[in-house]
Amino acid sequence: MDATSSLLTRRSLFGLLAGGAAAIALPELAAAQAQMPSAATIENQLMRAAPRARRPRVTIEQLKRDLAIRRLAPSIDIQAINFRTGSARIETGELWKVERIAVAVDRILNRNPDELLLIEGHTDAVGSRSSNQTLSDRRAWSLSASLQSGYGLPGYALETVGYGEDFLLVATQRAEWRNRRVTIRRITDFIAY
Repeated sequence: MDATSSLLTRRSLFGLLAGGAAAIALPELAAAQAQMPSAATIENQLMRAAPRARRPRVTIEQLKRDLAIRRLAPSIDIQAINFRTGSARIETGELWKVERIAVAVDRILNRNPDELLLIEGHTDAVGSRSSNQTLSDRRAWSLSASLQSGYGLPGYALETVGYGEDFLLVATQRAEWRNRRVTIRRITDFIAY
């Protein structure tokens, strides 16, 4: 059994079945599922080379605070993990999506165990700024915890941060599922140890 196959669990198989049923029931979930990238797409997007000439070396905390530097890091938005309004819980029907992320991260770490990924949590603009900030932190942590406990990925490779409603994909003050997302960045090349 290869490393990718070993990531399959009964829980993720159940998530795959539940995810299909949810897509039939709710059109917005069907749209989210259609946007879920494959493990290979996630891996390829994160392993793109950052611009060599503009790779400043910073601490993890500096990178989390500096949008200009963060934007240089290869990233992928995972809008397909559909968080309910006000929730950081990854629903059972969403676990097959987490599995795709886990497979990609596992492949990246098998290639280089020193890789470092930043998981960013985001919210829509419904609710107070402070509650959205807390919620986005919890969403990032929720994905990281799921990758660690469900798929055995090492916590040292997964940093988390929440940005609340600061980086909306769809500029609206209304509930918008596309804003309730996570972004994953490969930040290895930017961190000074």
